[in-house]
Parts: sequence; C-alpha cells; structure tokens
Amino acid sequence: MEFTLEKLKSPEHWLALGLPVLAKIAIALLIFYFGRYVVRAAVGVLRQVMQRGKADPTLTGFLCNVAYGVGYALVVISALGQIGINTNSMAAVVGGAALAVGLALQGQLSAFAAGVLLILFRPFKVGDFVDAGGIKGTVEEIKIIHTILRTADNQEVIVPNNAITTATITNYTARKTRRLDITIGIDYEADLKLAKTLLEELLVQHPKVLKSPAPQVQVRALGASSVDFAIWPWVATEEWFEVQCDLLEQIKLRFDAAGIVIPYPQMDLHLRGGAPTTLEVEKRG
Repeated sequence: MEFTLEKLKSPEHWLALGLPVLAKIAIALLIFYFGRYVVRAAVGVLRQVMQRGKADPTLTGFLCNVAYGVGYALVVISALGQIGINTNSMAAVVGGAALAVGLALQGQLSAFAAGVLLILFRPFKVGDFVDAGGIKGTVEEIKIIHTILRTADNQEVIVPNNAITTATITNYTARKTRRLDITIGIDYEADLKLAKTLLEELLVQHPKVLKSPAPQVQVRALGASSVDFAIWPWVATEEWFEVQCDLLEQIKLRFDAAGIVIPYPQMDLHLRGGAPTTLEVEKRG
C-alpha cells in the first residue's frame, strides 16, 4: 500500500490507526472495573459463607484478604495483557519475589500454616488447660502465628504454632470428668483387708468423688518394701487437683488412726563381729 503525505495528514488515516488502540484500552478498562466488582462480590460471598460456618474471625479475615489480593492481581494482569503489554515477565518477577519472600519467612510461614490447622481442627480452645509444645498451661489466646498460654504460676508463655502441631497435644480439660490415679503403699505387716476397706469407705464417703463410674481400689504390686494399692476415683475435671490433694491427706490421717504404716525406703546394715545395726535412710523431696 502506497502512503502519501496527504494520506498521513488525513483524519481518516489517524482514525483508522487509533480505533483499534482505543478499542483495546476500552476493553482493558471494562475488564479492570468489572473485574474489581466481581472480585469484591466473590470475596463477600466467601466471607458470608465462612461466617455462617462459624469460622474463626482471624482466619476469615486473612483468607478474604488473600482472596481479594489474588483476584485483584489477576484482574490487573488481564487488563494489561488486553492492551498488548507482555505480562509474562511481570508474572516471572512476581513469582521470583514471592519465592524469595517465602524462603526468607519459612519459619513464619510454617507457624502460619500450623495456626490455620489449629483454628480449623480446634484440638483445644481458649480456657482449656493443655500440654502443648512441651508447655503446660491455660490457653489465653490462639493467634495465627502463635498461641499464648498461662502457666499455673501465672507466667505468660508464647508458643509458636508449628511447635504445637509437630508435637503431642494433651488437652486435660477436653472431657467433663477425669480419673485420679493414686498409688499408696502399706507395710507388709499391716492388715491388707483393713487398709483396702478404709480406702473404699473414703472414696464412697467423699462428696466430690463420682458414683459413676464407680471408684476402684486394687492391689497394684508387691513392691520391695511395701504392698502398693492403686486407687482410681472419678471426679469432675475442674476439681481434679483439689480432690487429689484432699484424698492424699485423708488417706494419711485414716491410716495413722488405724495404725497402718506407710513405709519409706530403708537399708539394713549388718556389721561383722558386732551387734546388728539398722540404718534408716529417709527419702527426701
């Protein structure tokens, strides 16, 4: 096609060249504005679904923000591609930056993923007494990166969530009732039947020991210096420690009143050429 100066100066020529460009720009703007509307609507639906499902507010807000950011990026890339801009290099740069950030924040991302799992599967909740990440305490707050525990002596411990999910979690207050496991030894010369009767009467009479499941008293072992009883009463979970302390005190008092000896480790030394001597070694704390 032969171009002349007159043709270059004619409005029809510039209109023919500009119309395709203007059309692409118009389509790109439509993609951008309608795309943003679609992304917002989709995020709103996601938020409503998660709220109706009673998902954790922290997880809901985070996932909605991530979904909005990803959707917005896709809309921008689509709009730029429509007007002829090569988005492959842009995607490569974004991907490389994401990889670098991911490697730099590997530990934090691991803790974040663990936090998502804790919020989704809920092995414990705020107020539970747990052993998590090797720390025993009451759960004060569950965050997306870490969990805050309050120990029995009122210390605040911040445990990374990845340390919790990679270890065994023990939730002491997940059930309404717990069983006490108390071992008491008596002297071999003590009255076995009387000791067992006293223990059974104590469990039956104690107001905080549950009737069902029924408490049990069994001979657990014939030890080196004592006959050991296993005492298994069931109590309300919130009263577990209190009842254990009270039972130990009452057992000692009742055994003392009945003349039943709770032995302690001792060693007999026999000296040659002299009278036998007994050296008692008391085990202390």
